[in-house]
Order: sequence, then C-alpha cells, then structure tokens
Amino acid sequence: MTKKQLDVKFVRKQFPALDRNFVFMDNAGGSQVPGTVIKRIGEYLSHYNVQLGASYEVSAQATENLDKVMVKLAELVNASRKEEIIVGPSSTILLRILSICLARNWQAGDEVIITNSDHEANVSCWMDLQKLGIKVKTWKINPDTFEFDMDDLQQLLTKKTKLVAMVHASNILGTINPIKKIAGIVHESGSLLCVDGVAYAPHRVVDVQEFDVDFYVYSFYKTFGPHLAVMYGKYEILKELDGLNHYFIGKDETPYKFQPGNFNYELSYGLNGIFDYFDTFHKFHFNEEKDNLNREKLISNFQLIAAHEEKLSMKLLDYLNNIKDVKIIGMQDADHDNRVSTVSFVHDKFLSSEVVSKIDKFNIGIRYGDFYAKKIINDLGLIAKDGVIRVSMVHYNTLGEVDRLIGAFEEAFAKS
Repeated sequence: MTKKQLDVKFVRKQFPALDRNFVFMDNAGGSQVPGTVIKRIGEYLSHYNVQLGASYEVSAQATENLDKVMVKLAELVNASRKEEIIVGPSSTILLRILSICLARNWQAGDEVIITNSDHEANVSCWMDLQKLGIKVKTWKINPDTFEFDMDDLQQLLTKKTKLVAMVHASNILGTINPIKKIAGIVHESGSLLCVDGVAYAPHRVVDVQEFDVDFYVYSFYKTFGPHLAVMYGKYEILKELDGLNHYFIGKDETPYKFQPGNFNYELSYGLNGIFDYFDTFHKFHFNEEKDNLNREKLISNFQLIAAHEEKLSMKLLDYLNNIKDVKIIGMQDADHDNRVSTVSFVHDKFLSSEVVSKIDKFNIGIRYGDFYAKKIINDLGLIAKDGVIRVSMVHYNTLGEVDRLIGAFEEAFAKS
C-alpha cells in the first residue's frame, strides 16, 4: 500500500549529520548528504583511485564506472544523451566557461539579457562580456508582485539578442519562474536560454527537454551530494562550440573540451549515492522492492517532497504573515506550484543580521545577507537592512523544527 505522504523519520535516518541537536535551515547554501554518498566516495577512493583511460584493468573499470554515472546524470535531468552533461567544480565555473566559449562566436553590438533576480553566477560572467562590446540588458521583476512580466521581456528582445540568462527559482524569493513559457518566447526571437536551476533542483524534478532550455546548470552540493555541479547543453549547440581545454582536445570531444583539468573522479562517483538514496526512498514509500530508480519513480518521489515542503512553508509563512513588523520578500502563500521552501523576510525594528545573531544560540542554522543575488537586494532597497533573513528548508526538515524556529523568532522579536 502506497504511503501517501513523506515519512520524515525515515528520511532523516538516511542523513548522518542530522543525528544531533541542530536544525539545518540554511540548505540553499548547502544541503546535507545521505550516508550513501559518503559510502560511494569512500568506495571510489578505496577501489578505483587511478587515472582514467589507461589499458590496465583498474583504470578500465574506473572509466566504465564513471561513464555510467554520466548516463545516470543524463537520465536525472532527462537529457537526450550523456554528451550533453558537463560536470565541473561549481555552477559559477561552468557558467563562466560557457560564457567564454559562446562569446567567441559573438560580435560587438550583440546583446545578452540578464535578470535582477539571479545569483551572480549567472550574471557576472555575462556582464564581463561588456569588455568585448557585448550589450547587457536587465529584465527586472515587478517589485510589488515579485514576478516577471513577459511583456517586459518582449520589449528587451531584439534581433541582436544572443542569449537570455535567468534563474529557475530565486534563491531569495523562492519564486518558481515559468521557464517553459519563457523558452518559447526566447526561441521565437531566435535567442538561446541559459537557466540557473540551483535553487530549484533540490525541490523539484529537472526536465530539460520539457523546459526546452538550451543550457541548464545546478549544484550537487545543494541537492544532497558532494561539492560538484552539472551543466546541461543541447548537443547540437555544444558540438559547434570551441572548448576551453588544451588545443589538442578537438571540437568533437564533448563534454571533455569544456572540462579543463578534467572533472573530480571520486566526487563524481559519489553522485551514485544520490541515486542510491532516491532508490531507497522510493522503495520505502511505495513498497516496491524490484527494479532500480527510473524517471517515473523519481517524479513520484518529488511529488511527496513538494507536498511535504509546502507544509513546512505554510507553517512558517502563516506565522510570519501575522507579525505586523515583518515583510515577506516574495510570495506570501506556500503553494508548491509557485514557490519552493525558501522563505526570506525583513523585520521593521531589526537589522537582518541582528535577528540571525539572536537565533544562533538556539542551535538553528539560518542566515542573512544578499546570498550573491546582489541586484535584487539593491533594487528592493534592502542593503541598509543587511539584506534579508533567509530560512531555506528541504524535505528532511520537520514541522517540529519549524515550531522550534518560530519559538526562537518569538523570543528574538520580543526584545525590541
């Protein structure tokens, strides 16, 4: 019989770091990892820690094992082939590499559109192209609704627009942007779409074919894995680009041409632990012992996750919405179709830094600041408040932890 809701006790048993008196609610900065990830990293270092591509047996096995990881990653995001998957140290570096490689085919006067809602990883790399004569425009959210207006995008697009770079879910607002709809508008104009999915991927299934994005990037250390990132790119686009690797790495060597210094072997192998975890997650919640994780099962998993996270968000937002001195920076409701469980706010009587410092003593990890989404903090006039107070929850958080946080807020807010 199917369990109709996420069993958070089972989930928490899979994460060794949660076995302590501490509440992790800075997950948008970095999530905890299940024991399966730790085990897999150790497994690689114990059995396969050699250079790839050699003829001897251990190297051949290591090469095969890591190739299988790339196949799984392609399945994870629903890419059409493993050559569309580029693994690197961070989303920031992967986007920087992409910007350099794309710009080689652009000319002075060409245009890029960024947004004021993005993390700088998907901003600075494009802004720096202004040195080459590339014109950069900014698509801004409505400061009242915290949403993007499609008409504003239409007005920014021209025949010279080469690319639109934007975030799937804001790491400040938590808002989920309608990427598929935006992709249609962007492609109709003849431009490319590059999406930062870092704040979306921990909470929802990524489907690059359904989204119809040209590039999609997110970080594994924020999606229950080691400190790595992945970039998807449509193969027909990637194969035409010159890479950033050694001169003898040919154009046909995708993704290797985009991986100078190669990728981290043991951490990449450790990604198997994420698949192991979600496989165990599905078997437990849906009472299925046969077969391994597939995309259909992953979707079922994330339906449970989204429903659980909505409950977490609802409890916190219901509390904050009833505090007269608090302003939610983002949507005020918890509907999982519109937002992820990242909640930001400011308090009229306190700096954001003051509130967070009051919470530290409760062994609860939350954070304040701009979170490298500097433009939106500036545009919303929040620099003087030391940015926002951000509570970022994932599916291993509990309603009891939210209650504990609310109790801490009540004490902190009372001391005005």
